[in-house]
Amino acid sequence: MMTGGLSDTKPATPEVQHLADQVKQQLESKENRTYGIFEAIVYRTQVVAGTIYFIKVQNSDHEFVHLKVFIPLPHENQDPSLMGFQTGKTRDDPLTYF
Repeated sequence: MMTGGLSDTKPATPEVQHLADQVKQQLESKENRTYGIFEAIVYRTQVVAGTIYFIKVQNSDHEFVHLKVFIPLPHENQDPSLMGFQTGKTRDDPLTYF
């Protein structure tokens, strides 16, 4: 993968689920709702001055949300942050840059 380019789509790992869980409260605050189901399905990454994760999360039987999460470089000693999100997605919607 080139620096700055998006990786291939990969199945979510426990580490990616943990990352999604870390920004769940930020999403709920922005959306003014709570999510009972919050299961990471697939993800892609983009290496910048840190790493951006694009994560597809299932939030109901038929609804998905796409998260854009930034992880700063380790020496910055900062928590992951929710950069953006797209709601109303389906299982078949591709996970693309936004």
